[in-house]
Amino acid sequence: GSLMLSSAMMRNEMTQNLVLARENALSSTRAKSEFLSNMSHEMRTPMNAIIGMTSIAKSSPDVERKDYCLGKIEDASTHLLGVINDILDMSKIEANKFELSNAEFSFEKMLQKVVNVINFRVEEKHQKLSARIDPNIPDALIGDDQRLAQVITNLLSNAVKFTPENGSISLDADFAGAEDGICTIRIRVSDSGIGISQEQKSRLFSSFEQADSGISRKFGGTGLGLAISKSIVEMMGGEIWVESEPGRGSTFSFTLKATRANAEHRPRLSPGVDWKKLRVLAVDDAQDVREFFADIALRIGVPLDVASSGEEAIGAARRNGPYDICFVDWNMPGMNGIELSRWIRGHGGGESLIVLLIASAEWDEIEADARDIGVSRFLTKPIFPSSIVDCLNESMGADGRNAAKDAVSGETDCFEGYRILLAEDVEVNREIVLALLEPTLMDIDCAENGAEALRMYRESPERYDMIFMDVQMPEMDGYEATRLIRALDVPGAKRVPIVAMTANVFREDIERCLESGMNDHVGKPLDFGNVLAKLHKYLPVRVK
Repeated sequence: GSLMLSSAMMRNEMTQNLVLARENALSSTRAKSEFLSNMSHEMRTPMNAIIGMTSIAKSSPDVERKDYCLGKIEDASTHLLGVINDILDMSKIEANKFELSNAEFSFEKMLQKVVNVINFRVEEKHQKLSARIDPNIPDALIGDDQRLAQVITNLLSNAVKFTPENGSISLDADFAGAEDGICTIRIRVSDSGIGISQEQKSRLFSSFEQADSGISRKFGGTGLGLAISKSIVEMMGGEIWVESEPGRGSTFSFTLKATRANAEHRPRLSPGVDWKKLRVLAVDDAQDVREFFADIALRIGVPLDVASSGEEAIGAARRNGPYDICFVDWNMPGMNGIELSRWIRGHGGGESLIVLLIASAEWDEIEADARDIGVSRFLTKPIFPSSIVDCLNESMGADGRNAAKDAVSGETDCFEGYRILLAEDVEVNREIVLALLEPTLMDIDCAENGAEALRMYRESPERYDMIFMDVQMPEMDGYEATRLIRALDVPGAKRVPIVAMTANVFREDIERCLESGMNDHVGKPLDFGNVLAKLHKYLPVRVK
């Protein structure tokens, strides 16, 4: 009897397991099909804008209207590219093909780039973004700064998205210890937004699910960002979590491990200046900004006074005489930064360097007034330590080379006298490259496939200073063409710089480019700045 009982129990257990397995499979299938419908919605929305705005622009005779449409097309295209990148990242994670690439980077510079990217969205919603970096975090680290920036950008853009107008967002980076040269860093993004319920929290970081599919309809976004971020953070030896209550805002935190590099990127005050004699004033109505200035001044050893209003600043200047450098917040209650700067200029501070602190959206409102009273520099908020050090160095003439560089930068993108070979099979892509590079005044010959590029190079190798090589082309692809060019027995064939143009930006594709003998790659869609950077890298500047 007991045998029959145990076999019945086994059958029962097997049936339960099967039911469970079927339920899991169904819910996973449901999640994926819901995900696919979300994705198609996510891709159709910007595509709709692109197609719609294109037809409006074509039928409109008005140039301003056309420009307006082009602006909208640009926004929608950038958004669409973001969606596509998310989907590619997710598919790499699912296929275990996701890898980090470690290199040396500057922690502060990485954060500065992220903040610059996010700032315009913050300003559109009139929000306040503050950033704080723990001075104990080494500035030179070894890790994957692009993937780290991706996680922080994702958290910040979510914060902006889910925080109403005039809300506030803060980014904090803290040093959480080091062991054998490996640092643990904790990064926290807090917002005063709509918050997240207990039930939504449990689904936040899972792939193919969103906290609430209605939310993505309302706010946009693939809902993949947090799942991707979680994978990246865990690959960096850290973890990610959220603390939040509905209506009370959210705080997303994550930790990561990165190796301390030997180099030192932190900005330094120039030697040869007696910084102790410098007199600096920082005026801002926000206490955290005043503390930030005081803290940096203390660390770098520069005497600094702070004031919380224009009136208080005038009192300090009357007591202590004119300051060498004044950092002045533009947007203060009572006397604003422009009025204070005008007073400083009129009361013995004619020699002072005045640096206005602004949110970049305010630039248009104040540019004319600021130039009139001789404001020397602008710093956009949130402010980073290196920007302050750069300002101090420049004010003391200790870093004249930057100004000299800016003065000639207009000419440095001229590549007249150079000729490049462009191998690209799609006509519209050739048109884009030719139009992008027109201002550089270089000559460009086009080949429509790898075989043609090989023939043109073989016939006159001395004619070309550089080759841009599309990877996927009919007849002969870019890898094969590159291998055959490198194998040619003609002068320069081994040395001519060959840069891949490829929409495949997975690591294995990039490695394949390098293995075939290419020097470098640029991703598609082409970024003009990136293309210029490659030209500067491989073509020597010719002094006229």
